[in-house]
Amino acid sequence: MTRVGSARRAGLGASAIAVVGAIGLVGCAAADGDSDPRVVVTTNILGDVASELIGDAADVTTLMKPNADPHSFEISAQEAATLQSAELVISNGLGLEEGVEQHLEAAADAGAPRFIAADHLETIPYAEKANGPDPHFWTDPARMIDVVEALETELGEIGIDVSANAAAYLEDLAELDAEMSDAFARIPNEHRALVTNHHVFGYLADRFDFEVIGAAIPGGTTLASPSAADLDELATAIDSSGVPAIFAESSQPDRLMQVLRSEADIDVAVIELFTESLTEPGGDADTYLSMMRENTERITTGLTSERTP
Repeated sequence: MTRVGSARRAGLGASAIAVVGAIGLVGCAAADGDSDPRVVVTTNILGDVASELIGDAADVTTLMKPNADPHSFEISAQEAATLQSAELVISNGLGLEEGVEQHLEAAADAGAPRFIAADHLETIPYAEKANGPDPHFWTDPARMIDVVEALETELGEIGIDVSANAAAYLEDLAELDAEMSDAFARIPNEHRALVTNHHVFGYLADRFDFEVIGAAIPGGTTLASPSAADLDELATAIDSSGVPAIFAESSQPDRLMQVLRSEADIDVAVIELFTESLTEPGGDADTYLSMMRENTERITTGLTSERTP
């Protein structure tokens, strides 16, 4: 289970320190020396994966809260300090964590080791008007396997043995990949097209042979805004493709997708997906594996339906 916040607590007040003196300081040092290693993770998707691997072998702190946007979430000064004292900082990379990148760089400058997940897999470029490599690699479980294997090695190098947990989780990922392949095979070829409100499914499309025909928000960040021309162009693509459903992310309002449906003047379903953040515990996407399975079911159901003329 991911533990948010530090496991180390300083409970001595000023008066207690005065009484205890040097003995108290020695006691605190001993306690710190006996503490578990601290691993800090930026996004809650990677935080879940890291927690599955690490188990109780280290304290895992995940900075991004459930249902947050990885492009815009921010951290407190205390959390920034936690980054600098971590035995390992795990981040997505490729510009995803726009709101905390300066803190990640500061922690690296202070000497905190950093594991950037995207450095350990084959990336693809964004589609259409976005530039640079796509950071949303987790939509492909095969690429997540690459990340887990690299993270297992990295953790071992700092003395955290996760080999048993990693072997079990890699089996889970392989099973997920097979389930997704079987489910998507039921979608007719003419419906294997994805329209979303943000470019996030490039890796899924690459792995499972979909075509990404557009996104309402141009570029690679949710912080951008679409123009009337963007919406008109995308509405035309939806109409010509004949897809029975378009998809909106759970971390972003689906207003844009509803506008697109209206602009295209077609009866097309707007289906919510979990894409860039996990939900609160007990939600439909409270782990990486459950998120991917829920999205697979919703995409398959949406694209195997018939669109009303």
